[in-house]
Order: sequence, then C-alpha cells, then structure tokens
Amino acid sequence: MGFLSRSEEMVLLAVYRLKDNAYGVTAAEKLTETTNKTWLLGTVYVPLERLEQKGYLTSYTGNATNKRGGRSKRLYKLTKLGLEALIEIKNVEESIWRDISLDSLKKEL
Repeated sequence: MGFLSRSEEMVLLAVYRLKDNAYGVTAAEKLTETTNKTWLLGTVYVPLERLEQKGYLTSYTGNATNKRGGRSKRLYKLTKLGLEALIEIKNVEESIWRDISLDSLKKEL
C-alpha cells in the first residue's frame, strides 16, 4: 500500500469521523474546525476523487433535500482498504515520532 498525501490523510480521517454525514461541505467544515485553517470545497473534492479512485472510499447519492433546491448530496464512506490505510498511517506516524517529545522540540527553538 502506498503512502497517502497529507491532505488525503486528513480528508480520509474527516470522512471517518463524519460517518453517515460525510460529503464535501461537511468534510470541509470538519477539516476547517480541526485544523483552524480554511478548507475550500476544491481542496476537499480533489482528494475525495483521488481516494475514491484508489479504492479507499466509495460514494453514493443521498436523498434530495429542499434545503439544497432538490439536489442530492454525494456521500462518502470508507472502504476496508481505506480503514487499512488509516491504520498503516497511524502506525508509521507513531513509529516516526517515537522518542521525540514536544518539549524536546520546543527546547530547540
């Protein structure tokens, strides 16, 4: 399994956290909330499409709503491969960060 880009990782995590309410707008909102940086829809939809092409996500069309002018949402869900990718990333990051504390990094400033 290849590594994901940082934006792909973050989008995958947002979809995981949002469960059955994961679509472009809610993913952008969740990422903006958790990173304190603005995520525009374009910066979310590109990774969503790439992740779906790689088999880490599936998408389906939700019900149309009056709030959206009768348009339906494209909702996303993690696949088994997507969950495996998150586990692998978490393991790699924990391994890389092992024995490095924030205090030791701050002392170097």
